[in-house]
Amino acid sequence: MATVFIPPMMQKLTNGVGQVEIEGKTLRQIVEGLEVVFPGTKKWLVEDDHLRPGVAAAVDGETVSMGLISAVEPNSEVHFIPALGGGA
Repeated sequence: MATVFIPPMMQKLTNGVGQVEIEGKTLRQIVEGLEVVFPGTKKWLVEDDHLRPGVAAAVDGETVSMGLISAVEPNSEVHFIPALGGGA
């Protein structure tokens, strides 16, 4: 199963859990698996069948370019990265 790292901003939906093991061969399947374990996470991550604007994903240290169809291996690490606000 892939190790999924939950960003702090999203941990209110996971009862403070910051890391979870989820089975899936694509990023879409990982998101669906997260939704089963932590209802509401899909809405935070996905909009109109794409990653939400302002949310990026990385698999094994590489930012995904294929969105939800990106491949995930059984021993992959998946990170969801919210955009950071601010600036001058």
